[in-house]
Amino acid sequence: MRKFLRRIVSIYKEYLLLIVLSVISLTILAQNEKPAAKHLKTFALGNFAVLNEITNSIISIFKNDESRDELRNENAHLMLELNRLRKYKAENEELTSLITFKDTSIYPFVPAKIISKLVTKSQGNFIINRGSDNEIKKGMPVVNDKGLVGLIMDVTENYSVVQTLNNSNLSVAITLQRINVDGILSYDGNNLIIKDIPTTYEVQIGDIIETSDFSSLFPPSIPIGIVSKKESNVLGLLHNLTVEPFAKIAAANNLFIIKIVPSKQINQLEMNLMK
Repeated sequence: MRKFLRRIVSIYKEYLLLIVLSVISLTILAQNEKPAAKHLKTFALGNFAVLNEITNSIISIFKNDESRDELRNENAHLMLELNRLRKYKAENEELTSLITFKDTSIYPFVPAKIISKLVTKSQGNFIINRGSDNEIKKGMPVVNDKGLVGLIMDVTENYSVVQTLNNSNLSVAITLQRINVDGILSYDGNNLIIKDIPTTYEVQIGDIIETSDFSSLFPPSIPIGIVSKKESNVLGLLHNLTVEPFAKIAAANNLFIIKIVPSKQINQLEMNLMK
């Protein structure tokens, strides 16, 4: 232990000596009542006070006091409230568009709200809050203010299942509006595709797709989307068209059911072909 102390003293003797001399000097200075010493003490005390205030201010910036926690808590509540108001704004805009669409449509509509979304890579289904008590029947088309969404597939007293366009089991007879060419629209797990359109038809990017006069599942001329991409097969004889739907199906919340009951016999045949 003595060796250790001697070693410490030997290494830091200059610093220890400085500290001892400083303490002695400050003690003598504090007891000195001469005017010069008093001025020196006042100057030192003032500078020490300023330095201490600055240090305390810096420390207080990082100090975790209760007021800061309260502000964080209030900010969190405001963030949630702002997000809720954004959601209400978006829903209000959607409902306003739906009302306008309903007023200008020739079809009888039943408004519905999505209460659950059952979505996988190839099977997109919604559960809505309308059923047989609202005169909803299997096979009725479902739309929103932008265009076609899907088809009623199952009905209970108070709820129904909507098979959306993003479901590989649903195929839709369509027409390319500009050139009056018919085809079949289906979902491949990633995109809506119209297969085997002859390249002799002048299909253009942006062409509008709508339901066909030949479909018994849907009324004619319901807008579906636009051609966003076209690809030719190896021989260059046929096109596969990718369609961007008008209805943002994944973001939908409110829908309309078109109260039209198609021909049950033809409807059943088409549904059997889809399975």
